[in-house]
Formats: sequence, structure tokens, C-alpha cells
Amino acid sequence: MKVLLAAVLTAAALTAPTAQALAVPGQAAAMQRDFGLNEQQMQQRLAAETSAAKLLPAAQKAAGAAFGGAWYDAATQKLVVGIVGQDHVAAVRATGAQVTAVPVTEKVLDQRKAAVDKLAGKAVPAAVSGWAADPKTGTVVVNVQAGKRSKAVDAFVAKLAKAGAVTVKEVAAQAPRTFAAGTVGGDPYYVSNIRCSIGFSVQGGYVTAGHCGRSGIVRGWDGSDQGSFQGWSFPDNDYAWVATGYGWWNVGVVLGWGQVSDQLVRGSWEAPIGSSVCRSGSTSHWHCGTILAKNETVNYGNGQLFYGATKTNVCAEPGDSGGSFITGDQAQGVTSGGWGNCSSGGETWFQPVNEILQTYHLTLQTA
Repeated sequence: MKVLLAAVLTAAALTAPTAQALAVPGQAAAMQRDFGLNEQQMQQRLAAETSAAKLLPAAQKAAGAAFGGAWYDAATQKLVVGIVGQDHVAAVRATGAQVTAVPVTEKVLDQRKAAVDKLAGKAVPAAVSGWAADPKTGTVVVNVQAGKRSKAVDAFVAKLAKAGAVTVKEVAAQAPRTFAAGTVGGDPYYVSNIRCSIGFSVQGGYVTAGHCGRSGIVRGWDGSDQGSFQGWSFPDNDYAWVATGYGWWNVGVVLGWGQVSDQLVRGSWEAPIGSSVCRSGSTSHWHCGTILAKNETVNYGNGQLFYGATKTNVCAEPGDSGGSFITGDQAQGVTSGGWGNCSSGGETWFQPVNEILQTYHLTLQTA
């Protein structure tokens, strides 16, 4: 019998988690390496981020229609909630969250972002890495690769500005790409001539990246038949799921690759911007970083746009596609693509896991 050591979340995983902190024994070792903090500091950071994630639903409810987004402030170790106007400030503060004024509500900003996505179409200049809604400024930020601004880029930005406030940010000169890879022996799963990574186990299979989806038999790390894709979506989204059989079973675990202990998955509470997050993949294994942005549109080139992505400064490499993004014991998403590598650094985007579970009516396999 073969054991499939992947991690996954449930579509119904929005029920309240246990009172324990997100800090998981052993995980702080990798986070200490990537953040430059000692284990005690990492445990304290994860505990504070856990509190922020659990506080967010109540704080958002208290803000009502005035809610303007939220993020985690590592300096104060507090959840910060953006508010339009003064009417709901006291109610939000009463939940324990910090409050700051923002220009527009999250609803308005989401509408602006959706309008930008529509105006952009598929003919996006190669120098534009993507764009994201920024709750702090109330604008849609267009990411342009360093040294590559041109008349075509300026014309594209001017077109997007018809949707409302748009700003331009210079980012790394490297273009995003997906992280699938050619077949190599001994790693997680294979289909056709590519290798990708398992994201999270669900009842009856696992979720992974949509750009890895193919017809035909999926083979496991040992080359034996494992299952088949039941659905996949890419571009626009980047999610898929595989139904397993042939003696494989699914457990709520993310591989630690010997760098940390294998990590148990207990739910899928969504961590706010600014929170720590770690990634497990079949090429570069275990690395950690911070959530930088949400609801970002990524330009993979040739008309391939990925909407609703979460951006991180965690590195990744070809073959890591589909792998797990996890904060403590809470699943966050599956690896899509990025730029750079784990020698020189880079940035990586993931597909939020709860959307996958809801789309395919899947139940996360928890420990």
C-alpha cells in the first residue's frame, strides 16, 4: 500500500478551529531560516497571526458596509482594519482590532478591480506582470517590470484608469511563469510529460494547480498509477482536483521533506495580508515568507491571465506547481507560478484553496 502524504482543506473548513495557536512543532525551524528569527520569536509571531486570522470575521462584521479591507501589521502584531468614515470605528475597536482610515470600501475597490480586469482583456503588454487591489491606497496597482516602461505600457495603464484610481509600481524585471516541470524521477506526481506537486488532500483525492491538468492517468511519486483529473481550470483560475484510487489514500498532511516535521492540516482559515506563510513543493521543498497581496491578476503572457491570486515573497521553482501553501496548520492555497528561484529569491502566487473546495464541492481532509 502506498501512502499519499499531501495536505488539504475542506470546503466546509470555515468552522471555528481549535483554540491552539497556528504554531506547529518543527515549523519554526524553516521559518527561522527564512525570516532570520529564533524559534521563540517565530512561535510568538505565529500566535499573534493566529489571533488576527480568527479576529477578522468579527471585525469585518462590526465594520459593516464601511469595511475597507484588512491586513496584519507585523510591527504591532495586530490586525488592522480599514474603515471609511467614523460610524463603525468604535465597534471595530471593541473587537480588539486596530482601525485606520482608507479612501474606499472593499466593495468599491473590488468593483474597481473587476472593471480593470474587464478593460485589460487578454492583450496585456509583456512588461506588465499583473495588477492588484490595494486597500491601503484604494487604488488598483499595476506592476510594471523594472526598466521596461514604454509607450505601449503607458497606453495600457491609461486604458485601465477609466475604471477609477490606478497607480503604477515598479517590480522585479523578471516575468511571472508557471512552475510545472519536465519529468524527473522520484517526486510527487506526473501526468503526460510534466511533473507537478500535490496541494492538499480532500476526501477522495487532492487539489492542485489547474495548469497541470491533463487527460490520462496520473502517476504517483513511485511511478505507479494514482488516479485522474476530475476537473481543471487555467487560465483565469489555476485550480484542479485529482480523484485517487489504485490503493492510494489521502491524509491531512503537508510534507516537511526532512527540513521540518510533516505538517498536520486542521482547517482553512484564511490568513490576512502581512501574515507568514510556508510552501511545500517537490522541487525546492520547504520555504517560508509573507503574504504580500490578494486578489491580484497575474500576467503569464500570451493572453494567459490568472485572476484572484494571492502574492507572496516565498520562492519556488519548476515542479513546485500545485504544492501546498500553509500557515501553521491552516491551508491557504496551491502554488501557481512566479519569478526567480530559491537560490537568488523571488515571488510566488497561489490559488486560494477555499475557492477550489467550493467550486468542486470538495471536503478538506484534516488531521
